[in-house]
Amino acid sequence: MRKVDELFARYGESHCNRTNKAIHWVCVPLITWSVLAALWAASPLAAYAGIGVAVAFYAWLSPVVAIGMLAVFALMIWPLTVWPFNVLLTALVVFVVAWIGQFVGHAIEGKKPSFFEDLKFLLVGPAWLLHFIYRKVGIPY
Repeated sequence: MRKVDELFARYGESHCNRTNKAIHWVCVPLITWSVLAALWAASPLAAYAGIGVAVAFYAWLSPVVAIGMLAVFALMIWPLTVWPFNVLLTALVVFVVAWIGQFVGHAIEGKKPSFFEDLKFLLVGPAWLLHFIYRKVGIPY
């Protein structure tokens, strides 16, 4: 089994409940955006460096996943270039609310979040969502 498939399968083990999955479709992108926004507030260079590290991890999993996640990151960064409000405060509020949502989802699921087992699952989560989109549109990864 390929590493990417193994990680997606392991991540999926604690994301079987329909409600938890729905919550993840909202909260995982919000958490990802909020981390990028916080990095952006520190320095756009910090955000780009964070993206570089994440994309290197995704390239290790699958070059096709890395390309998709790079596109996702670009879509998330673009609004930050014109954000009219306090970026750091917005990021903090979104981060806290989205994590509350995540923990509610896992309480419903009855399983702890995957990252308690392995921190790399913090990066696997967004790619796990992307792999469903890839499957739906027929993109092999």
